[in-house]
Amino acid sequence: MVNLPVEKESFISHVKKLLILKSEETDIKFPDNTDFTFKDGSFHLKRLIARTSTQRNEDDDIFQGRINELKLIDALTDTAHWISWHKVFGPHSGHQAKIKDELSRYVAMTFSYGTGLGPKEGSKMLFGFSADQIADTDKNHSTCEKIDRAIFKVIEAYNKLHLPRAAWGTGKNIGADGSHWNLSEHNSFSQRHIRYGQWGGIAYYHVADNYIAIFSKFIPCGVYEAVHILDGVFSQLKQDRPDFLHGDTHAQNSVAFGLSFLLGIKLMPRIRTWQDLKLYKASKEYSYKHIEDLFTNDNINWEIIQKHLPDMLQVAQSIMAGVIKPSTILRRLGSTNQKSKLFQAFNMLGRVIRTITLLEYVSDKELRHIVQGATSKCEQFNKFAKWLHFAQDFIKQNKRDEQQKIIKYNHLIAVLLTFHNAYSMTEALVEMEKEGIKIPAETISSLSPYRTRHVRRFGEFQVSEEATKILDLNLKPFVTDELLKKATVRN
Repeated sequence: MVNLPVEKESFISHVKKLLILKSEETDIKFPDNTDFTFKDGSFHLKRLIARTSTQRNEDDDIFQGRINELKLIDALTDTAHWISWHKVFGPHSGHQAKIKDELSRYVAMTFSYGTGLGPKEGSKMLFGFSADQIADTDKNHSTCEKIDRAIFKVIEAYNKLHLPRAAWGTGKNIGADGSHWNLSEHNSFSQRHIRYGQWGGIAYYHVADNYIAIFSKFIPCGVYEAVHILDGVFSQLKQDRPDFLHGDTHAQNSVAFGLSFLLGIKLMPRIRTWQDLKLYKASKEYSYKHIEDLFTNDNINWEIIQKHLPDMLQVAQSIMAGVIKPSTILRRLGSTNQKSKLFQAFNMLGRVIRTITLLEYVSDKELRHIVQGATSKCEQFNKFAKWLHFAQDFIKQNKRDEQQKIIKYNHLIAVLLTFHNAYSMTEALVEMEKEGIKIPAETISSLSPYRTRHVRRFGEFQVSEEATKILDLNLKPFVTDELLKKATVRN
């Protein structure tokens, strides 16, 4: 499945070859690499300057008011009519819901909890619903698993739109990052975050390069985020496995590198303090003209990798089969369990793969831009999701399951609005092309569906019985063909 040899000798030979080839390539390219220099006894990597063409601001709006004002409740209602995401909810017994207006009820429930209003305030903003109706619907018809299935339905529909996959990405590059959410300090789950100086937890998201968020989880502040970096990829819902997984500095964990390699995923974190990490040669017999001082004198213990390869492969197979979560393995193989032979084997393999990644990172400026762009999209989504949770700046619920549901509801609203915005942008581009207005492909690529200026969050709303517009998944601006050709050339 991941194109790796499983025999011990062949596997070691394959991994050694990867390390040797990448070391030789980096050494040859070193004289021409102006960003990577050796000074004062240490190597220095020039700080990457972000490209100004990315993350176009809404103030520089090419649509000139062509996207009409949108009530947030209408975005949820439209998408419910379009793709029936609400049908994943229902009684816990599994029987058919006996609610006549189930679309309206589930939309009201998602709106109330996803925005932080809660049932009482939500009923004041929505005509025809009482606080008890909204609360009972959440209690008896909704779980985290059902919300995840609704999110997955939205992702499936979003990936059918032409604009996201042509202009923004293939969905095969995933960025992972966390965002702090405030909790009461008296909550048993709450911890004081050193960076933010506040009590709370971390909402951990995976965001694809086409801007759609595919995974969310609420974790304590004290947990090492790299432990959960693979959970979104191997969730119970069947998704295409990404080619690249990007994370912030926390993703430098060597065990995570080793496990990702066996799972066929290239872990490419944003590395700020890479010079503090050790790089390893395949063996002492190799020497390099320009980058010799980059490597540590420590050796890779190939024997322990070879000896425990069957155990490591069994772990990878169990994860792929859905028997165990990656976070369970990464938690067990943490720094507190260093005497474990399995930990040592994964750690050694991870050191090799991390060395290859670091050499590639310092040699390829375009790759560094890709990694920076992926983590930047995660940060954009964090702000977008928080903007939608407008009713309060913290989570009131004290039960962990309920806190998890709030994050999931907010995630669901965020992907629904992302989908709605992407489709509205597609409509606007088609309309402009019919009028003879040509928009450069580079400008389209710099757009983002995290648009908020046209969205109306406050007021008294009514859930509509019909969608405000008709969904046409075949709608395609001509400029997307040009973008797809460019993407094919890049790949």
